[in-house]
Amino acid sequence: MRLGSGTFATCCVAIEVLGIAVFLRGFFPAPVRSSARAVHGAEPPAPEPSAGASSNWTTLPSPLFSKVVIVLIDALRDDFVFGSKGVKFMPYTTYLVEKGASHSFVAEAKPPTVTMPRIKALMTGSLPGFVDVVRNLNSPALLEDSVIRQAKTAGKRIIFYGDETWVKLFPKHFVEYDGTTSFFVSDYTEVDNNVTRHLDKVLKRGDWDMLILHYLGLDHIGHISGPNSPLIGHKLSEMDSVLMKIHTSLQSKERETPLPNLLVLCGDHGMSETGSHGASSMEEVNTPLILISSAFERKPGDIRHPKHVQQTDVAATLAIALGLPIPKDSVGSLLFPVVEGRPMREQLRFLHLNTVQLSKLLQENVPSYEKDPGFEQFKMSERLHGNWIRLYLEEKHSEVLFNLGSKVLRQYLAALKTLSLSLSTQVAQYDMYSMMVGTVVVLEVLTLLLLSVPQALHRKAELEVPLSSPGFSLLFYLVILVLSAVHVIVCTSAESSCYFCGLSWLAAGGVMVLASALLCVVVSVLTNMLVGGNASRKNPVHPSSRWSELDLLILLGTAGHVLSLGASSFVEEEHQTWYFLVNTLCLALSQETYRNCFLGDDSEPPCGLRVEQGLDGATAAWQDGPACDALERDKGHRSPSASQGLRGHEKWMVLASPWLILACCRLLRSLNQTGVQWAHRPDLGHWLTSSDHKAELSVLAAISLLVVFVLVQRGCSSVSKAALALGLLGVYCYRAAIGSVRFPWRPDSKDISKGIIEARFVYVFVLGILFTGTKDLLKSQVIATDFQLKTTLMTKFIWKPLRHDAAEITVMHYWFGQAFFYFQGNSNNIATVDISAGFVGLDTYVEIPAVLLTAFGTYAGPVLWASHLVHFLSSETRSSSALSHACFCYALICSIPVSTYIVLVTSLRYHLFIWSVFSPKLLYEGMHLLITAAVCVFFTAMDQTRLTQS
Repeated sequence: MRLGSGTFATCCVAIEVLGIAVFLRGFFPAPVRSSARAVHGAEPPAPEPSAGASSNWTTLPSPLFSKVVIVLIDALRDDFVFGSKGVKFMPYTTYLVEKGASHSFVAEAKPPTVTMPRIKALMTGSLPGFVDVVRNLNSPALLEDSVIRQAKTAGKRIIFYGDETWVKLFPKHFVEYDGTTSFFVSDYTEVDNNVTRHLDKVLKRGDWDMLILHYLGLDHIGHISGPNSPLIGHKLSEMDSVLMKIHTSLQSKERETPLPNLLVLCGDHGMSETGSHGASSMEEVNTPLILISSAFERKPGDIRHPKHVQQTDVAATLAIALGLPIPKDSVGSLLFPVVEGRPMREQLRFLHLNTVQLSKLLQENVPSYEKDPGFEQFKMSERLHGNWIRLYLEEKHSEVLFNLGSKVLRQYLAALKTLSLSLSTQVAQYDMYSMMVGTVVVLEVLTLLLLSVPQALHRKAELEVPLSSPGFSLLFYLVILVLSAVHVIVCTSAESSCYFCGLSWLAAGGVMVLASALLCVVVSVLTNMLVGGNASRKNPVHPSSRWSELDLLILLGTAGHVLSLGASSFVEEEHQTWYFLVNTLCLALSQETYRNCFLGDDSEPPCGLRVEQGLDGATAAWQDGPACDALERDKGHRSPSASQGLRGHEKWMVLASPWLILACCRLLRSLNQTGVQWAHRPDLGHWLTSSDHKAELSVLAAISLLVVFVLVQRGCSSVSKAALALGLLGVYCYRAAIGSVRFPWRPDSKDISKGIIEARFVYVFVLGILFTGTKDLLKSQVIATDFQLKTTLMTKFIWKPLRHDAAEITVMHYWFGQAFFYFQGNSNNIATVDISAGFVGLDTYVEIPAVLLTAFGTYAGPVLWASHLVHFLSSETRSSSALSHACFCYALICSIPVSTYIVLVTSLRYHLFIWSVFSPKLLYEGMHLLITAAVCVFFTAMDQTRLTQS
């Protein structure tokens, strides 16, 4: 079966996306879970240890507090409370921390530091999987055991106001709730007012046991303007007032209840220096945790410094505080200061229940649990506890009893710490079978692409895919039988859950058929290459086998980048790799330009022979015209290079172009600091967006939009020009509406809105530009009346003078697209994803437009460079195969790093930085491959349209 190069490449990338999806599902499995599912008929608590005594404690301890109020402030990092900002903007909270009846902690949130996984960690005590970053956009109901579930089962009445993620995670658990949209980040006022407006009413009532408030405004301010915005201080002051209102109300109600109340102030995650979150920097993982209650009264001179704890410790602490069973999947330990004021027997009982729960979880997830140091410490603690109980029942007051109790206490605390650490290291059990299936599919596709290079880049841009030969059929059925047998053996003998084994036989069989077909195609292509090697050498793809310096740079640069992905530091600072490659490319282009202009090129054809190698499928056509006549007169009938045919200022433009590009790249590097090492340093972007430099940003934005219009409007129809002008004007109006820039006639205007009308105005004209622009582009593929005019532009000054073929031009566009991805401020940290871009023009959260806008905003650089490549190859060449060649090369250059990277992360799956560094990069690679598939579909559609119309 014969396929065009572009169609073949598009099919290969689509299959590769399927393979990556299976691999990701195996790499990001469900974390450690208890085999005992949460049910209403909960199992009885473990009895108190005994050593021959007839009486022991077999029931759950009574609640320690009457009511619990949880105030969760989204993106509240620790220095907002314990640092200078807390002293300045949260005086009441600072007083409670330093002198009040409270215990303060710095709770560490494990990556990914996004809201939904953090809520799960707070309420279940478990460590959510990293793939919850994706599920964060549409949170499903939480089926795991949690404090909320246990409280509802115990008949406690729970009220919730705030982020609607809680309502999705815990449906039908709240007797009263009012959810607010968490992803509409441009709103930081109403989203909190909708929570606070319920407080006066609910605090006067006594018909509830648990009140949860989730404030989103601080997080939204961070996404909009960062942690150093003046709005941060105002929001912290607002939160301080809310906390004071709740605390004073709870204190006044304690006279009516036999038990004290508990107020919990916490954050789900922190905030990076850029205002985002999702990664593992100190600013993102460290959050304040303050427990406030009259039960924690301190003596004069009692100074309590914040202690470092794990965020997963909150679930066990809340369960003990409310007299509930600890969630079965919790890996956290009780915050002991909460119970240290209770009698010794109660303290030991609380710690025993916690260690029993952790030891059961360890037994269910670690085969050699008996050798675990934490389990050994637990058994020792339990024996000592039994001895203490026997002694306690005999004599309740003695120094021996107190000393033994203190020893048991220390032993339990050590066991808790060790057990929690052991379970945390078992956070994920890799689904190796699914990972291997995905890896095999991806590597088969990459091998097929590499073997198909000679045919795919041939002048005809077609290749034969052997699918019908007898040898193919026999091998195909044999491979299917082998894979089916392996599938049955693995799935029947697997001790842990496996995603691929859980698929239906139809779906699993389809993947096996696909893998078998790919293997057979690879073998057939390889056999044909070996058998027909002599014929291939007689008819090479290129007229000369000599490798140019640019070809070597592309090869070595691609290989160096791929190899660098195996080092965590290079992954964190990958932008430096692309900056180096782009700068080196500019220098190589400059060197080649100077050599062609001043030294000439002996390999040049005569003037009348127009060569479009690669762009025109290595074809040659005789051409006479004014340009050739001028060259004959100017150069004394020599055989000039293409660059030598340029006159005066055109020649200097050619010479200066690489240096101008290099200077622009250096300026763009200064626009946004990214990565890890230098992300905290000031950059041009922060300088421009500060309130003190709004005038400079306004002037720069106006000039930039004007330049965009001047550059883009060439060759556009009058309708496109009008739509473009109005659309760019709308862009400036939108920025002025949200307060980023200002109008000259309103320099001090403070009328800031969400810019919804202005943004929708822009969208209308963008759609018009896309329609008319695509129509003009398709038309230009067949009717190229202005071809000579277009060749005097970028083509004449950059690509044509050096006669690069389609493959080289495609790789150069890809490199620049990757560099521009990092110029935007992106990195391999999830924290740099600007989700605010997904809500431009939306007055409420709509999932599909928000996801598409966020994806386009993140990958705007690569997408725009790919679009320019399509436009260039469509309008600047008359080749019938240029787009096919470009599509194939684009698919190949994107497939090489992603295929290599999944092999690397598989071998590095137990690396120290696997979750903080390598896993986020894996998600980026998966998304980049999906974008590549969309780009290849666009390439193929344009190519097919061109062939149909021609």
